[in-house]
Amino acid sequence: MAGVDKLVVGCGYLGQRVAQTWVAQGDRVFGLVQSESRASQLRDAGIVPLVADVTQLDTLPAFPEVQTVLYCVATGRGASASQTSKRAVYVDGLQNVLNRLGSGYERLIYISSTSVYGQTGGEWVDERSPCHPVSPGGRICLEAEEGLRRFFAESGDVTRSTYHILRLSGLYGPTRLRSRVEQVRSGRPLDGNPDAWLNLIHVDDAVRAVLACEQRGRPGEVLIVSDDRPLTRREYYQALASSVGTDTIRWAQAAAEQTEVSQHLNKRCCNRRLREELKVELEYPTFFVGLPNAVGV
Repeated sequence: MAGVDKLVVGCGYLGQRVAQTWVAQGDRVFGLVQSESRASQLRDAGIVPLVADVTQLDTLPAFPEVQTVLYCVATGRGASASQTSKRAVYVDGLQNVLNRLGSGYERLIYISSTSVYGQTGGEWVDERSPCHPVSPGGRICLEAEEGLRRFFAESGDVTRSTYHILRLSGLYGPTRLRSRVEQVRSGRPLDGNPDAWLNLIHVDDAVRAVLACEQRGRPGEVLIVSDDRPLTRREYYQALASSVGTDTIRWAQAAAEQTEVSQHLNKRCCNRRLREELKVELEYPTFFVGLPNAVGV
């Protein structure tokens, strides 16, 4: 699929990697970012920058006609990202971009999250599992998905276009684990239920999922993007500790005393359709395989 025009809305940790992969394939890629400094970085990477704020409709440009659109705008991580700002980006921003795009594109790939699943008992979930998110972020992601479906159902002028939703587990990779590594090194007590399940995907494998979705995805489908093996929070931090030569980790509270948010993080995501339908071969099928790449060991 080389030699066509594509648009990445949100050239951050995942988006820029996808954009650079497309550029390497010979495509012309437009990347929407918020600042001129980021625009300069995109130019250096061979990406055509567009500067705008998706939450401000009047700043959005007249988008070029492209074949594929990837929407993966993210807010700041941690406490700096308020629920108001998340909704503005994920829900309102998406609608602003959809309204400005027109009907010239063939497909839109929307990056969502497995936080739309509210299961908390350690059970397995897949694309058929009910979505009853219990976290504010999960509810926002599900609202954005519903808005995307509604837009395509109601817009007769986009009948030539289709959409795909990729629900990503926790994204990790180079530079992404610095704060966790420093927390382990410092010996500070760790929050969260040590026996709760985590679901992760290496950023390079997330890129593979996006490319496979573009090539083989079915119109209107929803797919979980997660690696082959969920792991407990205890296993996660023990692996991090071993990678930096630390043997001891401490937990702040007993599992029964965990915060409401941490108790929400306890499900196992099945990636069968990712492997069987999109034919994605993961380079890092487990966190234990991907950790050396992520921490540079």
